[in-house]
Amino acid sequence: MTSPASLRDLYAAPANAWSFAPPNPINATASSSAPSTSASSSYQWSTRPAPNPLLDLSTSLGDDGSGIDVKLILQGLFASALLQYATTALSIPWDVGKTLLQVQWVPRDVGDLPAGAVLITDEEDEEESGESSAENDSYFADPTDANAERVPRRLSDDRGYIVRQSVLEEGTIPEYVIPVGSADGTWGMMKRLGRFKPEGWLSLWKGLLTTAIGESLALGLQPVVQSILESIIPISSSSPYGPPPLLFPVVSQVITGFILSPLDLVRTRLVVQSSHPRYRTYSGPINALQKIISEEGGLKGVYLHPHLLVPALLDCTLRSLVPFILPGLVASYLSFGGAPPTPESAPFMWAVSEFLGSCAGLLVTLPFETVRRRLQVQVRGTAKPIKACVEIRPAPYNGIVDAFWHILTEERSDLPLKPTRRRRKSVSAKGKTPEGKVDSRPEGEEEETWLRNTGIGQLYRGLGMRVGASAIVFILTMFSGGDEVDAGWAEL
Repeated sequence: MTSPASLRDLYAAPANAWSFAPPNPINATASSSAPSTSASSSYQWSTRPAPNPLLDLSTSLGDDGSGIDVKLILQGLFASALLQYATTALSIPWDVGKTLLQVQWVPRDVGDLPAGAVLITDEEDEEESGESSAENDSYFADPTDANAERVPRRLSDDRGYIVRQSVLEEGTIPEYVIPVGSADGTWGMMKRLGRFKPEGWLSLWKGLLTTAIGESLALGLQPVVQSILESIIPISSSSPYGPPPLLFPVVSQVITGFILSPLDLVRTRLVVQSSHPRYRTYSGPINALQKIISEEGGLKGVYLHPHLLVPALLDCTLRSLVPFILPGLVASYLSFGGAPPTPESAPFMWAVSEFLGSCAGLLVTLPFETVRRRLQVQVRGTAKPIKACVEIRPAPYNGIVDAFWHILTEERSDLPLKPTRRRRKSVSAKGKTPEGKVDSRPEGEEEETWLRNTGIGQLYRGLGMRVGASAIVFILTMFSGGDEVDAGWAEL
């Protein structure tokens, strides 16, 4: 048997090539009736994506060659808005509690109660509640007895109204104001707001619609602004004098925050105002925006007033720079002289760097956010001061520096305030004190601490809640098992 001169003559092309085209319905019947052989079999795969179970959405915006499906776009926008609204509804109670703590004014002499004042607390002893009031004691007391306890008269103005001498003075606290010092943290303020009769638990969702709309617009507007900036200022990789890589993301976030600053102002006003119908200033976000524009200088006053423009630019700039700068800076210190960790080389160390960087960033951004909230509560122009559900400073601040100075010098940080209770003497009908009965007075004065003499704690209200949220994000990132460790990381 002789072998062929060349193997090239023995090659034969296959009968049918692989086919990935969708099946033709016309030839389906004919092909099914024909006998199938292994040599002439054709493999046909379908590339049509499976339908999305959420509102019957698909991964493409239009059919093959039919253009854009408007109905599908509207369904996608509705689903995205619904998801954003539900996410905001879950997180806004903590945001409301943090905002109220930030704007609450706690003067340094709040514990120095004037004569005749008592501290308002939620829980009172049964023994104290059963005792007679000061008015009854003074009614049965003998006016000729020099040892009898007398209730001093309160100061009043020329029209007969009682002059308020302390934010804790009984009888002068407005019925819609939560007592100062009754909550020390975000969770404490949430409970206090829910148990406060003029507010209620539904007050934890004040400003929900405004917050959801603002966050949705920010997510959609920031990429558009960044694309416009990149088209105006082209980046050349070969030129060493091009713009830095952080310029466009930071500037786009600052511009987005500036454009949406009126919504942030409306949200703060709606959260801080009283929910009592008699003292409510704004009935909703649209009414609030209309009143602010008509009474506080129009759009120019809303955007360009120094008390609103400068804090907005500082707050947005710091919040956009922190996620880009601090994680890399922390990672360089965690390298201990070696190569700094990256998301590809050391995912765990990079996640730790992001967590520590976000916590360190809160020490920088939170004071400016607090000052911005306090300046947003102040009204301008012909608007009447809003009736807030917490105690706010009677005198307005004159800018960022003035707000920082007064918070540090005239407020205190040791919250919650410890109540100083005093048991009154039981006076008989003749004005005599029974033998063996003594007054239970405080053994000493209020303890002097450095937190009582500084307001630095007022600048960091809500810090524990924000650090806890960052820790939860860090834990979820570690157990998610994704390829990208920093995917979805956001400052909470």
